[in-house]
Amino acid sequence: MRVAITGATGLLGRSLSKRLAEAGHAVVPLSRKPGPGVVRWDPARGQLEATALEGCDAVVNLAGARIAPARWTEAYKRELRTSRVDATRLLSGALSRLAEPPRVFLSASATGYYGHRPFHETVDETSAPGRGFLASLCVDWEAATEPARQAGIRTVLLRTGPVLSARGGFLAPLLPLFRLGLGGPLGDGGQGVSWIALEDWLRAVEFLMTLPSAEGPVNLTAPGAVTFSDFARTLGRVLRRPAFFRVPAFAVRWIFGRELADEALLSGQRALPRRLVEWGFGFRYPELEPALQSVLEAK
Repeated sequence: MRVAITGATGLLGRSLSKRLAEAGHAVVPLSRKPGPGVVRWDPARGQLEATALEGCDAVVNLAGARIAPARWTEAYKRELRTSRVDATRLLSGALSRLAEPPRVFLSASATGYYGHRPFHETVDETSAPGRGFLASLCVDWEAATEPARQAGIRTVLLRTGPVLSARGGFLAPLLPLFRLGLGGPLGDGGQGVSWIALEDWLRAVEFLMTLPSAEGPVNLTAPGAVTFSDFARTLGRVLRRPAFFRVPAFAVRWIFGRELADEALLSGQRALPRRLVEWGFGFRYPELEPALQSVLEAK
């Protein structure tokens, strides 16, 4: 297959590009920086070499500025929207006008779509969106794929939870403190962490890419979601370190700003991968402790 990928320099894009290339697929990165085989695009300026995407079998859209740990100033919130909503709208519109469009368009989203939910309340792909900036961002991000869907391109929305990898994402910033025995929950620790191991995320994207019936929103999360307190205890156990240094909510808000802290760090949800399970996807790491052990051994 010939697969175009935006966000190919981030953790997920870099890992997916490597995996696909090793499997013999042709990977076409989209980037603002020129290079061999690179398709030039600049979402902030509305620029995209769309004709270079003719004949691609699949397009995977993973572009987007980091949600954390940058403070959510008004300027940064605009950047978050531009790098997600505007970029996706530009790409989706371009795909819809191709003479030879891709068979499938997989576009990133996040479990932040559901907003903050108490851990006892489970959500799946049929659940309504939550409230707040992050939830509304995800709603608009997903809606920006509509031109591709209306053009008949099979469109999959990847509602990704925190991805476990020692090389980046959710886990890597936590490891130095936990290795020093200074790790622990944020706030009351009751917020849900709907994690997924990087290996299963990659396998799920490949699965969705090749499953003709897969379309619409899909939760890329493991079945074994936990609270942040349970996550901290499990990580401490795997590292053989104590993990009882709780960071109070006021300190998290002071460091990161109230909006980011309340929406992304002190909140969470228990998002179940209902569609992946129904479609027969087999998780290699459905439970947290074996997933963390594998991730840390693979470093």
